[in-house]
Amino acid sequence: MTDRFRRTAVGATVMAAVLVTASTVLPTQFGVPKAHAACSDVEVVFARGTDQPQGLGREGQAFVNALKPQLGGRSLGVYAVVYPATYDFLAAADGANDASAHIQGTMADCPATRIVLAGYSQGAAIVDVLAAVPFPAIGFNAPLPPDAPDHIAALAVFGNPSTRLGLPLTASPVYGSRSIDLCIAGDPICSDGNDVAAHSNYVSAGLVQQGANFVAGLL
Repeated sequence: MTDRFRRTAVGATVMAAVLVTASTVLPTQFGVPKAHAACSDVEVVFARGTDQPQGLGREGQAFVNALKPQLGGRSLGVYAVVYPATYDFLAAADGANDASAHIQGTMADCPATRIVLAGYSQGAAIVDVLAAVPFPAIGFNAPLPPDAPDHIAALAVFGNPSTRLGLPLTASPVYGSRSIDLCIAGDPICSDGNDVAAHSNYVSAGLVQQGANFVAGLL
């Protein structure tokens, strides 16, 4: 494993551990939910991986492309989580805040919309935070409200650093049954392996398609 990738794996894992297991912090002001001009039947909220440019990222675009044909004509909205996606992994809290604001805006403005949360690599850790942290913690100041599970239909993550800690999204007592947490064998971000190339193969290996198939089955 290269030094840079080793730092990435360790940093992402530490970030996931800090955010997902934090337990004693002072409350702060929640973010203001974002408004929505139109409502879709399904809304995908996707967080890209480290060092990818703003947008869905390769995995996110592939996920949306794989999911859309399976919706039977239902409309699909897509939101790319806004956050730095740099090697400053604690800045992923910015992404959790941004995603939460969008989700809460969707819940308020489009209560019938079924929300899908998904992410790759550092973006997967953002999904973990949204699913597992019900209180402000380490820069995350916009926890989802108690009724969020009524609106979130499915979750899909790829190369999730929390899986390396033994905390896969599928273990969530709230979202576990509607989650899929995929890790390619040897991927050092989500396992104890050291196959650096594996972390870039979620699309070509068919795991993004597998995730989309799982989500479609819940919609």
